[in-house]
Amino acid sequence: MTLRILAPGLLTTVQDAGRSGWRHLGVAQCGALDPAAAALANRLAGNAAGEAVLELTLHGPTLQFDHPVRLAICGARVLGRFQSASGAKFTVEAGRPVELPAGVLRIGALHDGARAWLAIAGGIDVPVVLGSRSTDLRGGFGGIGGRGLRAGDELALRVPPSIACTQPRMPRWWIDPDADERGLPIRYVPSLQSGTVRLDGRAWKVSNRSDRQGARLEGPMLAATGDEEISAPVAPGTVQLPSNGQPIVLLADAQTVGGYPRLGHVVAADLHRLAQLRPGDEVRFQSCDMQTATRLACALRARVARIALMIDQQITRGNLE
Repeated sequence: MTLRILAPGLLTTVQDAGRSGWRHLGVAQCGALDPAAAALANRLAGNAAGEAVLELTLHGPTLQFDHPVRLAICGARVLGRFQSASGAKFTVEAGRPVELPAGVLRIGALHDGARAWLAIAGGIDVPVVLGSRSTDLRGGFGGIGGRGLRAGDELALRVPPSIACTQPRMPRWWIDPDADERGLPIRYVPSLQSGTVRLDGRAWKVSNRSDRQGARLEGPMLAATGDEEISAPVAPGTVQLPSNGQPIVLLADAQTVGGYPRLGHVVAADLHRLAQLRPGDEVRFQSCDMQTATRLACALRARVARIALMIDQQITRGNLE
């Protein structure tokens, strides 16, 4: 069973939970910029949480299926337009499991966020490289040749289930894991280095030069706390301050070491919200301590677990209409 890429969208890549255990060798983590959204999309589609999915950026792809499929989209709000081989048309909505016969799915512009994750029952089948199927765009490996998808690419499903579906089917219920977080400031733990400037109390705009490596911010120039330092380990969430005074928050494709002064570290529970910011969006920061960061991480895991349990209950009861 395969799906064919008719149009790739702005940037569509294959991602899973990312690579772990290789940063000491300079290999980036990569993986879905919102691991929880990717895991919940997999749950809705009937996959294990770590199966490879498609990460969509700003505008989705057009996909052709040669067999019936079950899929789900989580993340930014988006609508898909499906046309079956018989010519029947159907609107696909995010946050719920959808069963479709063979046909073509066109996913349009993303709203209220920059990225969404599309899971297909059976999981995307690409080679495992260093323990992951994720695309490393900077390293040029993983996924499909280390690049975004192109028109004409074909993707196989790893363990495709047998789905008897002659008409599209979608339930009335849906999930929206981020509904209570929109508009909140991004929490971060400030550096303990003496004289470090704070991000609090000012508004920043997201630069159009942001990418999977880092969210670049534009705003009032911050005075560097000193010269560039000897390169030291950095990780997704590290807030760097280049010489131009405009902070960068590192994301999943971040390098493993850096010499820019470090202003602090965004808490793990808020990294996925940074990944949803679009160029020109305004963002504010709020400092917190390590205990708060730990509490927020635990709360996020608990919320995702509750949503996953609800999904399982709905599907077990057969509530797919």
